[in-house]
Amino acid sequence: MKQNRQFVSRSRIEPYMVRAGETLIRSWAKLATGAAAALALLLAFHVFFGQDGIMLYEQKRHDARDYSIQIKNLQVENDRLKSHVDELQNDPAAIERQARQELHYTRPGEVIVTLPEAQPEKK
Repeated sequence: MKQNRQFVSRSRIEPYMVRAGETLIRSWAKLATGAAAALALLLAFHVFFGQDGIMLYEQKRHDARDYSIQIKNLQVENDRLKSHVDELQNDPAAIERQARQELHYTRPGEVIVTLPEAQPEKK
């Protein structure tokens, strides 16, 4: 008789256990979905704003473009200065022209007249 009671009580509890298991599975599925969504958001944040993210990549591309333009401008300036140095090393007229412009040198018998700069008109 005792065995019968155990069997009867187990059969009464079994539907509750099945429902509890189903509820646990549904809760676990919701929890897993929430965790997956949180992980996806964290990953998206890292892709955009992380150490090697898209925002940093765009900034570095912009910097590289600016540096490339700056390098081209410096190369043009360097070529201009090299040609000027070459001209000064090989052309005596260029040396004289440079001395007259920057150092105000004159030839014997020449006089340099310096005029005052024009004053802006006052109204």
